Amino acid sequence: MENQSAVEVLIVGGSYAGLSAALTLGRSLRRVLILDTGQPCNRVTPHAHNFLTQDGTPPAELAAQARAQVLAYPTVELVPEAAVAASGTNGAFHVMTSTGREITAHKLLFATGVRDVLPTQPGVAECWGISAVHCPYCHGYEYRGQPTGTLLNGDAALEHARLLHQWTDQLTVFTNGPATFTPDQRQQLAGRGVQVEETPVQALHHTEGHIQYVELVDGRQVPLAALYVRPGMVQNCLLPQALGCAYTEAGYLQVDAVGKTTVPGIYAAGDATVLMRALSLAIAGGGLAGAMLNHELLP
Repeated sequence: MENQSAVEVLIVGGSYAGLSAALTLGRSLRRVLILDTGQPCNRVTPHAHNFLTQDGTPPAELAAQARAQVLAYPTVELVPEAAVAASGTNGAFHVMTSTGREITAHKLLFATGVRDVLPTQPGVAECWGISAVHCPYCHGYEYRGQPTGTLLNGDAALEHARLLHQWTDQLTVFTNGPATFTPDQRQQLAGRGVQVEETPVQALHHTEGHIQYVELVDGRQVPLAALYVRPGMVQNCLLPQALGCAYTEAGYLQVDAVGKTTVPGIYAAGDATVLMRALSLAIAGGGLAGAMLNHELLP
């Protein structure tokens, strides 16, 4: 493999947003290089849902099909390496990979996603993406009518419980300590038949990622099929920060309606830029950014 490359667009991150941008650019005859280490955030999720034409397909199958289609375009290349350093300005960016490969590019697109910071209770990580989940639009139908929990407190717990009640009337709010509900909020929860459990959660007991019950610190066991968790997040890649890109207060890369960051020549798309994480949104954002990058490269 050559140790140097010169391309029109370097895409850092080759999951759905990055591949979507690469498809648009490949079809525009642009020279594109994708850097990707093969660790998408949904790699442990058995099936992708709420994605038109592919509902229920395993994410690994979707990703493999997408890569094959994108790499069929001769001007697009994918290199399984990480970007570790970046410098330069619009029209002349320089990126170093984990193997020492040097890449120069006119434009950059970061589609690097975020990393979830999960609660530390035993079992949460093992169940993440299977039965410890974050999005009812992605997972709610599969757990409809089953005993379900949400690990939240206060206003956020009330709003989440209102939403989850759409899928199940067997709902428990685990506040993981003293609840911070107002009397009116407690009445609203009770009116929907929502149980409130203030005893802290000790662990999730599961079989191959499927929750059987929640163990509380006092030893009680609460049977459960699914637990909604709202994890924290950190950016997977810090190179945009090193290049001067701005971030929102919530920690997402700041982009405009077409994916431009605050630094000329640098775009971003996908989970690194938006709170609501969905395959359809990542693909749409990547495709739009790809089209705008092509326009910027016009003579």
